[in-house]
Amino acid sequence: MAPGRSNPYDVTANMTNLPHVKTLDQLRSRRWFAGNGMRQFAHRQRANQMGVRREDVLDRPLVAIINTWSELSPCHAHLRDRAESVKRGVLMAGGFPFELPALSLGEVMVKPTTMLYRNMLAMEVEELLRSHPVDGVVLMGGCDKTTPGTVMGATSMGIPALFLPAGPMLNDRYVKDGVTRTVGAGTHTRVFWDEYQAGRVSEEEWVTLESRMTRSPGTCNTMGTASTMTSIVEALGLTLTGASSIPAMDSAHTRMATSCGERIVGMIWEDLVPSRVLTRQSFLNAAAVQMALGGSTNAVVHIIAMARRAGVPLTLDDLDAMGRRVPVLANLFPSGDRLMEDFYYAGGLPALMAQLAQMPDLLSLDELTVTGRTLGENLAGSVVADPEVIRPLGNPVSMNALAVLRGNLAPEGAVMKPSAASPNLLKHRGRALVFDSQAAMQAAMIDLQLDCDENTVLVLRNAGPVGAPGMPEWGNLPIPKKLLQQGVRDMVRLSDARMSGTHYGSCVLHISPESAVGGPLALVRTGDQIELDVPARRLTLCISDEELAARRAAWQPPVERYARGFTRLYKDHVTQAHEGCDFDFLEGTKPTPEPDIY
Repeated sequence: MAPGRSNPYDVTANMTNLPHVKTLDQLRSRRWFAGNGMRQFAHRQRANQMGVRREDVLDRPLVAIINTWSELSPCHAHLRDRAESVKRGVLMAGGFPFELPALSLGEVMVKPTTMLYRNMLAMEVEELLRSHPVDGVVLMGGCDKTTPGTVMGATSMGIPALFLPAGPMLNDRYVKDGVTRTVGAGTHTRVFWDEYQAGRVSEEEWVTLESRMTRSPGTCNTMGTASTMTSIVEALGLTLTGASSIPAMDSAHTRMATSCGERIVGMIWEDLVPSRVLTRQSFLNAAAVQMALGGSTNAVVHIIAMARRAGVPLTLDDLDAMGRRVPVLANLFPSGDRLMEDFYYAGGLPALMAQLAQMPDLLSLDELTVTGRTLGENLAGSVVADPEVIRPLGNPVSMNALAVLRGNLAPEGAVMKPSAASPNLLKHRGRALVFDSQAAMQAAMIDLQLDCDENTVLVLRNAGPVGAPGMPEWGNLPIPKKLLQQGVRDMVRLSDARMSGTHYGSCVLHISPESAVGGPLALVRTGDQIELDVPARRLTLCISDEELAARRAAWQPPVERYARGFTRLYKDHVTQAHEGCDFDFLEGTKPTPEPDIY
């Protein structure tokens, strides 16, 4: 923050006087409460039953607080408290708040994967808002899928919406033999697991690490999917300025929550709905931020899904073009060596975006944001406090945060994060070792007689949206134990799965179309040669077209395991990775009627 600049997390520093275009009589909630009919009487009666005064529902805008807190979501353990701060802000601004619980989707605890339920959360948010008497909403989330899920639902609903990021957890340090190491959630879980498997971390150390690596509420403190997505949502213009960088346990986070409650009331009067903020240019701004952060590959799926909900065209080619152009400036794990708390002290996302604004014709600074100001106005005065954490354009961490690959193995595309891969593996040819399931692969990885070496290309299939189902984060395939003991720490790995944004390695992900629907990944056999050429953006199965066609003709789809329930609905309607993995019937901007009230 520039010396003398007003606090960027204070809502009064972010507001302008957009005209109030809504009157009290035009508020959506009036359909429930205003009038002398029996139904309106009954609604006011039930509000009275909860201790809410008649004038509270008749004379104020009503604000929903969508809270993804639960006791099995450690990243959101503090959101009950933050909801109280939001309520305080709403009341201060003349509104009245109602807290509505929604699917929590705690990344670590939900199985087989939270991605299976992102679209369910989006549906829940949209229908909670549509079916209740609310005029605007504060969305509380942060752990991976809660951010895109809540934003997708609110976008489709179309009432004023402001996102409150949960914030990253506190940093950790690990001291051994007098040497202090920075420890990040997720990233170092994999680091220490590999060392434990290789016999270089003792059982006692392992238990100690378990008890302290994630030492506070909040999302992963690396540039994983959580911080990538909250930063993207801020870059889109859906949060208060700087909100995504504030650590969960910092007192500024509580103040920011109060400011969110205050600001949403103004947004209701201004009718500042998502469609006024979410433009193609705002999505390209967000894509630029993803690349500069060295952000999670999972963001590719989510940003495309969010764009399609907003009716904005955005493709893998757009993201690849941005990846080629924008350097990685954030020195954060897994691409760098710092953590989110360091990023906050270095100036946070506003400082990073101010750096990007120096690149000609990259950011569109005229985009409107939920502050009521343009992006450029929000960034004015933002400076980098630590150039080792937020690098200048002339000294980037790396030059490539995302590569979109195509070829006969990925006709619709696959993604890779070169900034977190081994440079010597970005051009590689090797023998495929194929696994049809996660269970088979895991069992093979501990076999000391496994037929593989450091040049082998590990392949996992049936891990995509339909195949797994839900496209879990299985894409960071483990290194075989026998190779770990030989000192190997990276190999080329291919799958139709996703990978945790906190992880690293030479992993090709999101291969589309996936194997379960007959994509070419289904046709690979152990012993085939696979060639990866990241600079050329190519992924090739080295067999003839005739052989590929013969294998395709012989292919049989997997036996269907789900006859009923949500998972069956999911498999029947989910789109492929390059399309965002939304439900086909939820995409687009065609209006849904408001509910009849009788």
